Amino acid sequence: MHDTTRNQLHNTPMSSYRITAPSQLDATIQLPASKSISNRSLVICALTPQCAMPLNVSDCDDTDVILRALRDKPHEIDIKAAGTAMRFMTALLAATPGGDHVLTGTERMKHRPVKVLVDALLRLGADVSYLGKEGFPPLFIKGRKLEGGQLEIEGNVSSQYISALLMVGPVLSRGLELRLTGEIISRPYIDLTLWMMREFGVDAEWTAVDTISVKPVPYQPREYLIENDWSAASYWYEMVALSKPTDAVARLQGLMDGSKQGDSSVRYIFSLLGVKTSFASKKPGVPTTVTIRKSGRHVSRLEYDFAGSPDLAQTFVVTCALLNIPFHFTGLQTLTIKETDRIEALKREMRKLGFVLHDKDGCELEWDGERCQPDAEVAIDTYEDHRMALAFAPAALLRPIVINNPQVVTKSYPRFWDDLRTAGFSVEEL
Repeated sequence: MHDTTRNQLHNTPMSSYRITAPSQLDATIQLPASKSISNRSLVICALTPQCAMPLNVSDCDDTDVILRALRDKPHEIDIKAAGTAMRFMTALLAATPGGDHVLTGTERMKHRPVKVLVDALLRLGADVSYLGKEGFPPLFIKGRKLEGGQLEIEGNVSSQYISALLMVGPVLSRGLELRLTGEIISRPYIDLTLWMMREFGVDAEWTAVDTISVKPVPYQPREYLIENDWSAASYWYEMVALSKPTDAVARLQGLMDGSKQGDSSVRYIFSLLGVKTSFASKKPGVPTTVTIRKSGRHVSRLEYDFAGSPDLAQTFVVTCALLNIPFHFTGLQTLTIKETDRIEALKREMRKLGFVLHDKDGCELEWDGERCQPDAEVAIDTYEDHRMALAFAPAALLRPIVINNPQVVTKSYPRFWDDLRTAGFSVEEL
């Protein structure tokens, strides 16, 4: 285990919430705007002449740091713990002529690799250098006009590197032909980026199974409405799945049928765990209310490859174990370089609930039914990782649970605890 991860696995909580569930779940929730779409739309708008601010921009921390950086244009940009912002802003600043910037973040961010992206930008002619350890932030970036052309990058590290390069493709003199080598993970996030780029009038598409072409055609300004977040919806699916009453229901507002968000796959995966989904409207591109209820049937074992939607892994680890459904999850290789080493964090925290998980090569997690003695009072550590808090809070439906450092949810879902209270949960500050 890396030293930084080991330190995080013994973090000291600054505050805690004790979560107690209502006897009946019946809630109507206005979900937050999509963080993934918000961040991409802001970068695209920064590259688009006379672009209006998108509508319904997320109010989460990860989006706020991009908004502030683009608005204030400080010499030193602190993106805090926002990995997406680090990747997207690195490419944006490198491909924007004029000015130089220092791009930095939290101590954990300084241990999250960025070498693959920086190497790619250097091959395009960018002026980017490391101010600390090679391969990691902080970075010194001098913006310049980049020529572009053909480029190869590994497809199995982070789709955010790929999206960052694609979004600057239209402003490169020769455009960009990007060939992805090896296994391509998180492809739905790449497809989301390409779809959004086309929404702003550029020519960007897959030209082969491993190659993407972006023509040097300028972005066109347009009014743009950001849909709500399917990743945030996953925690309400989890709550419905874990509710003992069969008439549990949650109505989630602002989602779209046929969404390009990768995590919209949550509706299909949860159908295997006994949760059914219905849409008030199926008009393309129109936000609507999604109603989710228990169907009463679920699989006896779940095997799933999360390479396309790794941010859902924590939700399904907790849900399956608490439903006593053995699982084998693959495609988790990016979890070790997230806000924390999520595989190690999950193994440790699930033991507190009485479940013994096993991992393989840092890219698979399995639970075969092995149990251990649970803690008398479960207090979940969150390791500065929003999805640890969000995924474990619904466990309160089976027993009261304490979440340490609950403020981490502001990274993606700032109103989560308020929404729990709206749904009848007791959220008591300790």
